[in-house]
Amino acid sequence: MDVLSSLIDLLVHLDRHLLALSQDYGVWIYAILFLIVFCETGLVVTPFLPGDSLLFVAGTLAGAGAMNVHLLVIVLILAAVAGDSLNYAIGRWIGQRIYGYRDTWFFKKAFIERTHGYFERYGGRTVIIARFVPIVRTYAPFVAGIGRMDYGRFLMFNVGGAVLWVALLGYAGYFFGNIAIVQKNLTLVIFGIILLSIAPAIIEVLRAKLKRA
Repeated sequence: MDVLSSLIDLLVHLDRHLLALSQDYGVWIYAILFLIVFCETGLVVTPFLPGDSLLFVAGTLAGAGAMNVHLLVIVLILAAVAGDSLNYAIGRWIGQRIYGYRDTWFFKKAFIERTHGYFERYGGRTVIIARFVPIVRTYAPFVAGIGRMDYGRFLMFNVGGAVLWVALLGYAGYFFGNIAIVQKNLTLVIFGIILLSIAPAIIEVLRAKLKRA
């Protein structure tokens, strides 16, 4: 329960937490953000870490002078590419053995099956599309590794998706985050981004339930 409440507090007050971190750690904020994005994209056990909202808020703080937005974008693109590459390697190493593992609170085979559905529908483009869908974003490179997608092809989608994801949300935060109405309602904006980003996953779950019914 403490973990859940801490996560909710992190998401609700993400702007305050990032601002405090940037003030306390200075240039090391880039390393902290790199680690968060790397873990969110690179480890199947951490799909709950903030992604879209983190990029937007970090861009907003860069617009306010807390960070250099161009350095921020470059660092987080590298984190996203490295994270997906690690996740791909783990999936390739584990392979089909994953289906013999038990479900836990942070790992569910249903997530893998849902991600498989994206691959069946969109093919390799799933690696790009998944960048904008929480949970699927974490599982897409893992499933690509399990399916032994050609790494050169995977890397092309990985880099393209990372550039689109980080640049769009990071620069959106930079350009729009300092508009007065956005500043005054930043918490609502963060929730809006979270809801928009998880909407595709919610729709997929509802569709699956309707099919079973």
